[in-house]
Amino acid sequence: MAAGRRGALIVLEGVDRAGKSTQCRKLMDALRDSGQPAHLLTFPERSTEIGKLLSSYLEKKINLEDHTVHLLFSANRWEQVPMMKEKLNQGITLVVDRYAFSGVAFTSAKEGENFSLDWCKQPDVGLPKPDLILFLQLRTVEAATRGSFGTERYENNAFQEKALQSFHHLMKDTTLNWKTIDASKNIEDLHKEIHYLSKEAIKEAGEKPLEELWK
Repeated sequence: MAAGRRGALIVLEGVDRAGKSTQCRKLMDALRDSGQPAHLLTFPERSTEIGKLLSSYLEKKINLEDHTVHLLFSANRWEQVPMMKEKLNQGITLVVDRYAFSGVAFTSAKEGENFSLDWCKQPDVGLPKPDLILFLQLRTVEAATRGSFGTERYENNAFQEKALQSFHHLMKDTTLNWKTIDASKNIEDLHKEIHYLSKEAIKEAGEKPLEELWK
C-alpha cells in the first residue's frame, strides 16, 4: 500500500436478516487475505455504556422513548468516530455492519410520532462519509424466514417494510455511492460481487480526502 493512502469506509445496509453480518465477515477476511488491512465495526457497538443500553432495548428488556432511542443510536456512532478516523488515516479499511442509514430508516418507520427523514438525519450530520454503501436488497417476506427472525424489537414484517421504503428514499441521494445488490443470491456469489465493488472503492478512496456525511 502506497504511503499516505487512507483506508476506505465501506458500509453494508439492508433490512434485518439480509445477510449483512455474514458478508461483512467474509469481506474483511478476503481483504486481509489479499494484504489489505481491514477492521470490522458493527453498529450498535454494544460494548460501550450506550451500546449496552441499546442492546437491552433491542432485546426488549427495557423500553425507551423513541426520540431518546434515536439520539442514543447516533451517540453510539459518534463515540466511535475518533477510532474510525485514526484507522482510516492509517490506511485501514473499515467494513461497517449498519450505519446512520439504518438509524434514519428505522426511526422514520415508527408510527405515532411522524418522524421525518430530515429530523432523523440531523444528529448524524458530519459523521465520516462512506466511500461505498452496499445495500443488500431482500424481500421482507424472505428475510422473515431466515435465522431467528423476531427475537429483536424491530423484527416484524410490517415494520421492516416501512424501513425498506425509507432506505429507498435515502438511496435517491446522488452525493452518496449506493450500490444495490440482490441478497437472495447464494452466499458465495453475493460475496464475490461485494468483494469486487469493495476493491474498486478502496482504490478510489486512497486518492481523495475523507468527507463528512450529509454536508
